[in-house]
Amino acid sequence: MSAVATSPEIAIIGGGLVGRLIGWQLARSGRRVALYERGDAAGSQAAAWVAAGMLAPLAEAALSEALIAELGMESLELWPTILAKLPEPVFFQRHGTLVIWHTADRTQAQLFEQGMRAHLSADLQQHGIIKLQGAAMQATEPALGARFSQALLLPHEGQLDNRQLLTALAAGLAQHQAELHWGTTIDDRALPSAGLVIDCRGLGAQQSWPALRGVRGEVIRIHAPGIGLSRPIRLLHPRYPLYIAPKENDVYVIGATEIESEDQSAVSVRSALELLSAAFSVHPAFGEARILEFNTQCRPTLPDHLPAITWDGARILRINGLSRHGYLIAPAICQQALAMIERLLDGTIVNADTFNIWRQQTRWPSLFQTTHLPAIG
Repeated sequence: MSAVATSPEIAIIGGGLVGRLIGWQLARSGRRVALYERGDAAGSQAAAWVAAGMLAPLAEAALSEALIAELGMESLELWPTILAKLPEPVFFQRHGTLVIWHTADRTQAQLFEQGMRAHLSADLQQHGIIKLQGAAMQATEPALGARFSQALLLPHEGQLDNRQLLTALAAGLAQHQAELHWGTTIDDRALPSAGLVIDCRGLGAQQSWPALRGVRGEVIRIHAPGIGLSRPIRLLHPRYPLYIAPKENDVYVIGATEIESEDQSAVSVRSALELLSAAFSVHPAFGEARILEFNTQCRPTLPDHLPAITWDGARILRINGLSRHGYLIAPAICQQALAMIERLLDGTIVNADTFNIWRQQTRWPSLFQTTHLPAIG
């Protein structure tokens, strides 16, 4: 921890993905930043720790609002620049996503493609979705070509290593002399002394943002040498759709479950059986893999399943509701929040009128709300 002589300009409460990312960017720009996180420097208590780090805006468009795809595409372009500036390496790959299905589930593939196209621009529909068959499938993903004769390749998509990123951001914050308070819980009734407080606590902010709820996710990490998948895989299935994200050193992250619950107890037997059985159906060699971890976490979700940046009209800015799209959309969300923070600090935004004028000039005005005004689209 590095000490400062006076109160920081900006206090960030919550050191998960968004808190670290926005804090690091502010510190790099020369702002005096203090970050408070109830967990450790590794981020092991954050929802961001239990994730696959998939950057899949087109695939998510099948089930999400168009805004998520737009934020995701913007973030995909931002990630390489962000990672290049961090003091430690982070695994990043942009080989696309392969969407597969068993023959009996071909109707799921049709529905999935229709859902994607309904939320994508004409350009992304033309260049972002490639149908593979036969030899093309074999050439694209040799490990699966003999088992799946058809697939959709989404070539613009990617992934990163979430845990490496959290560690690198912590190192970046220290490098730029942010005041770091790991293992520190902040009470809403005793916020840190700072010119601006940015609340990035996820579900930890429920007391001040009652609309937040947790959506439980369950993830399995395994070690499976010899399979050699070269990109993330999505298996379409009516009961247990699955993703498999290959990381470095033959580690795979497997997940899919999304349960309306704030229960953070261990992975259920049913979920474990369904996830592992689905993975085995993708490639039988997964049957010989070694289980490294079962993990659960609850992602902070708002009623409309969309992220939001809210201002209290004074010194508190809240960023929340990224739900299961954290790594997908965080860079774009932070970019938008940083723009507002600069306007708050330079005196451009001082009241509801100036806030609304500025908001309507942004790319995504619906992201921004204030607790003192009705929502404006």
